[in-house]
Amino acid sequence: MKASHSILPALLFIFSLSIVSCVNRKEATVVTPPKTEPVVKQIDKTEDKKQDPQPLPQIKPVEESLSQKVLSKVKDIGRGYKQMSIPMCSKRVSGQAYMAGHDTSRLPGPVFHTEEYDEINENTYKQVTQNPLSTFSIDVDAASYSNMRRFLRQNTLPHKDVVRIEEFINYFSYDYPQPKGKHPFSITTELADCPWNKNHQLIHIGLQGQKVDVTDMPPGNLVFLIDVSGSMQSPNKLPLLKSGFRLLVNQLRAKDRVSLVVYAGAAGVVLPPTLGDQKEKILSAIDQLQAGGSTAGGAGIKLAYKLAQENFLKKGNNRVILATDGDFNVGASSNAEMVRLIEDKRKSGVFLTVLGFGMGNYKDSKMEKLADKGNGNYAYIDNILEAKKVLVNEMGGTLLTIAKDVKIQVEFNPAKVKAYRLIGYENRMLKKEDFNDDKKDAGELGAGHTVTALYEIVPAGSDEELPSVDDLKYQKTTATDQSEHTNEWLTVKFRYKKPDSSKSQLIVKTLKSKSSKFAKSSENFRFSAGVAGFGMLLRDSEFKGSATYKDVLAWAKNAKGPDKEGYRAEFIQLVQTAHALAQ
Repeated sequence: MKASHSILPALLFIFSLSIVSCVNRKEATVVTPPKTEPVVKQIDKTEDKKQDPQPLPQIKPVEESLSQKVLSKVKDIGRGYKQMSIPMCSKRVSGQAYMAGHDTSRLPGPVFHTEEYDEINENTYKQVTQNPLSTFSIDVDAASYSNMRRFLRQNTLPHKDVVRIEEFINYFSYDYPQPKGKHPFSITTELADCPWNKNHQLIHIGLQGQKVDVTDMPPGNLVFLIDVSGSMQSPNKLPLLKSGFRLLVNQLRAKDRVSLVVYAGAAGVVLPPTLGDQKEKILSAIDQLQAGGSTAGGAGIKLAYKLAQENFLKKGNNRVILATDGDFNVGASSNAEMVRLIEDKRKSGVFLTVLGFGMGNYKDSKMEKLADKGNGNYAYIDNILEAKKVLVNEMGGTLLTIAKDVKIQVEFNPAKVKAYRLIGYENRMLKKEDFNDDKKDAGELGAGHTVTALYEIVPAGSDEELPSVDDLKYQKTTATDQSEHTNEWLTVKFRYKKPDSSKSQLIVKTLKSKSSKFAKSSENFRFSAGVAGFGMLLRDSEFKGSATYKDVLAWAKNAKGPDKEGYRAEFIQLVQTAHALAQ
């Protein structure tokens, strides 16, 4: 026993010397995955540190102990190899990312995960006498819904901050009337019982954008901006991206023009402006793309906007289409830096579409901000059918903006409404003064798009106790005589600008109808309520009331409607999956 104790230190010392010797020998071989170089010569071929092992550096003759040298080399080796990526989620709070919603203690091996989501604090009830106005920007993004679907397809419930309920609701189209007159959208309002709280009412507000036939769309000046960094190697990233863009290219017309910019360690132009009828040339450029290198997203964005501005069409559709996992790590990369960059570039009149791909290192918080601040829209592509939905079926809404800076302001009548809560839109809320300020940025509406918002309200006369403040000393907060003698529940005001204008136009509509039973409400009303209920269940919302997965299934099935594309049928399947996982 004593002999073995005396031999062990010697063996460890010899083992340490052998490691250092191997590291320092020039002929030593380091096993690394094969490097895949980008096809564009302009791109820096620096390897992506997140993905590929780095060659071990030579040890310098510094005054370190042998054990410190060995430890340093072992750490370098550990950094070099890929770690397992799993579908999990983190969120950003005060600039810090942290793990949430998953137990990793029983997972095999190390876990690599850096997905980021902004924290969502749900809207609470506002008393009408204290806060009669509710103001927000529209949101036509639907990335949250398809991202949630990715989690459920992998038999995992998404973390609550993955769920943005307004994006769930607006993933679906609704049967609203086409606009008539000079304005490019129609407005629909409806009032009925709230299905998850028998003492409350639900108000449904819907916008329908004017539909435009693809052949009648103005000529497009489109710049495809594609991330070809090392983090895009996975099958659900660059390979899926290329398949999706092929679908879009096949829809292009001779009067459209397409450019292709890629970025990894640096940015480069793969394809100069090319007419849309030269499909073989465009598709060939896309097919040759390969992933490798670090991620200089800021440089790519600058180059793409520069190319779009140089080929700007005054009466055309000028747009950058950014496709990425959002994991920028070279140059401007923080959320704040990227937002400032996009805010500056949107002044050019070039709109932005952001398409997200992949998992494990997915940066939802960054991409949502880019689309929001860049006069654009944001979708998450989890499969080829979603790519077809976004880039083919809804091509007009995705690529053609018919109204920008669209804001909604609702004034509630205290004689009818005691309190209200806007469901979703937490990161789209505006100050009441912002509504009349034409310098304030808001959401964009694409051709054919629908936008739906739901308010849960506490009727006037209810004895329900709500958080309140003391009555004001210097002014009245009671209803006026006019509010008592009208049957109006609320007044909805809309402001929007034409795509090439800096001056807004105003539309005003009142809701006078009597409340109906939920079962008697429209399919639009019942299905959107079901989607909202599903979102609240996934978030485990304090406002979900009596809603259950069985209730949501019943509401959705009874309001499925024609469902030509099968999106509502798929929703029903997802509810069933979530119900099974939640048990």
